[in-house]
Amino acid sequence: MQNPLMQTIEALAKEKGIEADTIITAIEDAVLTASRKYYKTNENMKTRFNPETGQVDLFAIKHIVSDVDDPATQISLKEAQELYGGEAEVDMEIEFPKRTDVLGRIAAQTAKQVIFQKVREAERENIFAEYNQRVGEVINSTVKRFENGDLVVEIGRVEAALPRKEQSRAESYTPGERIRAVIKGVNRGAKGPQIVLSRTDPALLIKLFEQEVPEIYDGTVIIRGAVREAGDRAKVAVYSRERDVDPVGACVGMKGTRVQAIIRELRGEKIDIVEWSDDPVLFVTNALSPAKVQRVSIVDEADRVMEVVVEDKQLSLAIGKKGQNVRLAAKLTGWRIDIKSEEEKRREVEAQFGALELGEGSESADESAPAADDASDTPAAAAEAAESAAVGGSEEEQQ
Repeated sequence: MQNPLMQTIEALAKEKGIEADTIITAIEDAVLTASRKYYKTNENMKTRFNPETGQVDLFAIKHIVSDVDDPATQISLKEAQELYGGEAEVDMEIEFPKRTDVLGRIAAQTAKQVIFQKVREAERENIFAEYNQRVGEVINSTVKRFENGDLVVEIGRVEAALPRKEQSRAESYTPGERIRAVIKGVNRGAKGPQIVLSRTDPALLIKLFEQEVPEIYDGTVIIRGAVREAGDRAKVAVYSRERDVDPVGACVGMKGTRVQAIIRELRGEKIDIVEWSDDPVLFVTNALSPAKVQRVSIVDEADRVMEVVVEDKQLSLAIGKKGQNVRLAAKLTGWRIDIKSEEEKRREVEAQFGALELGEGSESADESAPAADDASDTPAAAAEAAESAAVGGSEEEQQ
C-alpha cells in the first residue's frame, strides 16, 4: 500500500499539472536547505526521498583520501577501511546518515517555503512551455474582470490578458461572457508567465476561416494573405490548388452561411474575400473589390507603385470610407495604389498634350527666325539692298 505522503504528492502533481518527481525534488531540496541551517557545518550534505516510508533521509558525504585536509568533507583511507573493510579505496565516497528529527519548527517552516516556491516555479514553467507552443491558436475563454481597460480572462485554470489595444472597438464585454481569441504571445514576468490574447490580429480571422471552411482546413484552398481594421472591415486573399474549386465561393458558402458565421463572431465586421493571383495587376484589381476597375498600369515596378483608373461613380467606392478600401488593398497586395477617376485621368492627359503642343509651337517659331535673318540681318541692310536694286534698274533703262 502506498504511504500517505506519496498519495499527497501525486494528488498535488495532478492538480498543478506537474510531474510528481518535480515535487519530490522540491521536498529533497527543502530538507537539505533546512538541514544546512540547523547543522551550520561545511559538510557536503545530500538528501534522498524514500518512497516506501515517505521519509527524507539525510547524509553527509565524505571523500576517501590518503591525507586528510578537511575533516568535514574528507576521511582517511585507514578510517574508511576500518568501517567498510578492504572495499574502501581512495577517491571513493562514503555516506554518513544524519538525523532529521532534530530540525525543529523553524527548519520545517523553511522547508515548507522552499517546497511552495519550487512547486510554483515548476507550475509557471509548465504554463509558459505549454502556451508558448500554442501561439497563433484560437482558444475559448471566459471574461473574468476588468483592469484599467484591459480584460482578464480565464483559459481553463490559467488567467490571460486581453489588452485594450488588442480589443475591437466595435465590441463590448461583460463578466462571465465567453469569447474566442487568438494567443498572440507569452511573456515572462515577476508574477509568472503572462498570456496575451488578441481579437484584432489577422491570425484570428485566418483561424476562424480554417474552422468554418473545410477546403481551407484540408489545404485545397489556401489563404495567401489577410488584413484587418478590426471592427470595420477586413480583406482576405484566397487561392485554390484545384481548378474545379472556386476559392471565393468555398469561403462564402451556400447563401453566405460560412462567411456569415465569421462575421457574427467578429461582431459585424465586413469581410471582402478576393482571389489571389501571381499577376500583380490582376491581384490589385481583385483587391479593390467591390469597386470595378477600368484599367491598371504599373508606374514603378521597383518601388511597387500602381495607377488605377475607375469610373467617376466608382471612385468613392474604390477609395472607401476614409480611404479604408484602398488602404486595405495596398496592405494586402504590397503595392502602393494611386486611384484616379476617368475624368481626372482625361484632364491629366489633355494637360500633357497641351504641354506637348506648346513645346512644338515654340520650336517652329525658333526655326523660322533664322530664315528671316538670312534674307536681311538688319533693317538698314534691307533698305540698302532695295536702293541698289532700284539704281541698277534705272541704269538699264537709260541704256
